[in-house]
Amino acid sequence: MGTIYNKGFRSVYKLIAHVVFVVKYRKKAINKERGERLEVIFKDTLQKWDCNLLEFNFEDDHCHLIVEFKPDVQLSKLIANLKTVSSRLIRQEYPNLSKQYFYGKPYFWTGSYFVASCGGVTVEHLKAYVENQKSPQERKARAIID
Repeated sequence: MGTIYNKGFRSVYKLIAHVVFVVKYRKKAINKERGERLEVIFKDTLQKWDCNLLEFNFEDDHCHLIVEFKPDVQLSKLIANLKTVSSRLIRQEYPNLSKQYFYGKPYFWTGSYFVASCGGVTVEHLKAYVENQKSPQERKARAIID
């Protein structure tokens, strides 16, 4: 069974990214309740960007998101928005977090993040595919022979 691709006005695509956010100072601030709330916040935020949260998981000091996005979405802006919205909402809903973990400062996430593209094809498969493509001269020669 093949990959199901999305279709845009002038594109066919399948863009998926693995994103990791880490809690500021690696504090163990994500419990089960906050993790479940973060998942809802991420789903709602991604929906506004016309993107999808394919998978979400968390540990007490970081979380993993598998995000499907469109080609017209600038990934760095999407990630910045996810971090900003989730940090603001989680701090509003759990006002003691700042005092308990972040010395009273308005923090939740570190300033950095991890992101990697992912999909059904490995780099080795792509390299082999590109290497096996015929040059225009080879196609022309093959057409003459046939």
